[in-house]
Amino acid sequence: MDWSTYEAALFDLDGVVTPTADVHMRAWAAMFTEFLADHPGAAPYTDEDYFTYVDGKPRYDGVRSFLASRDITLAEGTPEDGPDQLTVCGLGNRKNQAFSQVLAEEGVAPYAGSLALLRQLRSAGLPMAIVSSSKNAPAVLAAAGVADFFTHVVHGGVAADQGLAGKPSPDTFLYAARLLGVPADRAVVLEDAVSGVRAGAAGAFGLVIGVDRGVGADALLESGADVVVTDLAELLEKGGDA
Repeated sequence: MDWSTYEAALFDLDGVVTPTADVHMRAWAAMFTEFLADHPGAAPYTDEDYFTYVDGKPRYDGVRSFLASRDITLAEGTPEDGPDQLTVCGLGNRKNQAFSQVLAEEGVAPYAGSLALLRQLRSAGLPMAIVSSSKNAPAVLAAAGVADFFTHVVHGGVAADQGLAGKPSPDTFLYAARLLGVPADRAVVLEDAVSGVRAGAAGAFGLVIGVDRGVGADALLESGADVVVTDLAELLEKGGDA
């Protein structure tokens, strides 16, 4: 990987920098399994549902997408709904409650390969930003001790405040590139979710790197990834400072 040909790196967080995608998966599974107990005619929730309907999307979009797959309709509600309310927002908030509890109890550390790449890119002076659908991104970055690597964090709350469409729209990535003062075709997108890879491809970025943490290399390539790796250590420049 020759990073000198690019001017910025835009990282998804969960599953790319930190293994919090696993925490999200567990939180979604717990929430939807409990919810579907009251819908015995619906097919049970599986990990495949996470990758197909939820992964990489803003939280409430993930709820809507999964419910539609089971032909279940709920009132939208509002973001202020409690986690006990049977609304789209209520279920999303119930999932977030479960995620926050696991994060507080278990903490999180960055992937070793991702940390090595962050250190190398910082030494090279390459600007970096986080682009995450999760409003929990700042808390995760702080817990993992990697917040200082990133000039900007474009998370779900920022997207809502700025009126930006979530992934697979490229809007949040394009916004991050503008914050860094870099044209899209000079920036690299690093994503592990199909929706995020599609966002990078739709934004005509200089390079879209798929990180296969379980969704499968073929799915990432078909969604628009230019290259797929299983660990960010594969992207280190040989002989560079890690």
